[in-house]
Amino acid sequence: MQTKLNSVDFERLNAYMKKAEKRSEHFIGYPIARDFDYSELYPLLKLPLNNVGDPQVESTYDLNSRSLEQEVLQFFAQLFNAPQNNWWGYVTNGGSEGNLYGLYVARELYPNGIVYYSESTHYSVQKNIQLLNLRSIVISTQENGEMDYNDLKQMIQMHRDQPVIILANIGTTMTEAKDDLTEIKSILRQLAVKNQYIHCDAALAGTYSAVLDLKPGFDFSCGSDSLAISGHKFIGSPIPCGLVLVKKNYKERIGRAVPYIGTVDTTITGSRNGHSPVFLWYAIKKMGIDGLRQRALESLEVAAYAVEKLNEIGFGAWRNPSALTVVFPQPSLKICLKWQIATENGQSHIICMPGITRKKIDEFVSDLVTEMEPMV
Repeated sequence: MQTKLNSVDFERLNAYMKKAEKRSEHFIGYPIARDFDYSELYPLLKLPLNNVGDPQVESTYDLNSRSLEQEVLQFFAQLFNAPQNNWWGYVTNGGSEGNLYGLYVARELYPNGIVYYSESTHYSVQKNIQLLNLRSIVISTQENGEMDYNDLKQMIQMHRDQPVIILANIGTTMTEAKDDLTEIKSILRQLAVKNQYIHCDAALAGTYSAVLDLKPGFDFSCGSDSLAISGHKFIGSPIPCGLVLVKKNYKERIGRAVPYIGTVDTTITGSRNGHSPVFLWYAIKKMGIDGLRQRALESLEVAAYAVEKLNEIGFGAWRNPSALTVVFPQPSLKICLKWQIATENGQSHIICMPGITRKKIDEFVSDLVTEMEPMV
């Protein structure tokens, strides 16, 4: 049995690692925190941690991090004002899985329901709707990326005999716009919609919006029936992860006992990564609410700085209120490739997640200025 890589494979791996490290130096176009340090947890990488099944039910697969996952879920249940003794959730592979679970619960409650979501919604939602074979209607958006509530009202009114399933964005992909649950709930009341379900895709902005108590609110106290967040975005993790929370009385329509694993199958995936809950537990224990709040404020300051610097060079930057996403006209392909800039319909953005510094913004702006100089 080969115990070490041969020289060719070793060089291949070494070259990849150097490239990955180099590319991480210019990574400002996607919402990934870069300032984490989980070196104390490295010994766990030798263990096959698997949180198979329900996080609240022990399994005969006892090499897991279920006890820490429960503490993570409790932390976020309190942060998002989940109804006491009537919430359930689990650590997911990311926001897309959380959205799938929320829509899955909604479908089980209202098999003939219609999903209403805006055209600025994350691409995973349309895929999830297709997977679940749900009917859906796309709602137009306002200029800032927020849902057009007049269009929503008209569409619901046209189908008011069908249950309403709302997919609300708490931070859209390109502009970090937030749909207003107060407006949405008002429309549902005006149209006397009784059968309704609201899932919030809070993958991008959910955690820092909650710790800063930003308005409009979106948590369970504001009308959400389920919500999903990402863990690798604002908090930071070497492995993509997230979590989903849902009202327990709704979730109990899903799940069955599985003797083979000695627990209940209530999640989307069977085997679940047992390392991610440990990363999240470690991060929230180290930072706490106060640390997360300071983290958010510092990132918002960098975002404001980025808008100022881009506008100083005439690059027409803007951002939504209390957003970490800075939007501007699409730069050259060279700039987009170097800085890994996301672009859609002529608009680009950078996202000032933790780990993005003023120095990095200055370097980016300097590249833009250099490119603009021959045009003068």
